[in-house]
Amino acid sequence: MQSNVPPYLETLINKRLSGVGYQSVDDVLRRALQAQDAEESWSDEERRALSAHVEEGYQQANLGELMDGAQVRHEIRGMKDDWRLSRQ
Repeated sequence: MQSNVPPYLETLINKRLSGVGYQSVDDVLRRALQAQDAEESWSDEERRALSAHVEEGYQQANLGELMDGAQVRHEIRGMKDDWRLSRQ
């Protein structure tokens, strides 16, 4: 399939290609579509829950209740693994 894209999209694609992590135009488009698909699959309840977590973290940071970076990375890895398992 061949497609013509407007200049602003071509600029965005080329910007991604000049960065790290993208190997081809196909790669840029595939990831963009996957991200869009994932975003559309969030329910209003999930969006509210995420917003509440962000607000909670912001309040904790304001109170000086920050977590160690290694601990955060460990917890995020666990959440990421759980998420991946739930998508299978």
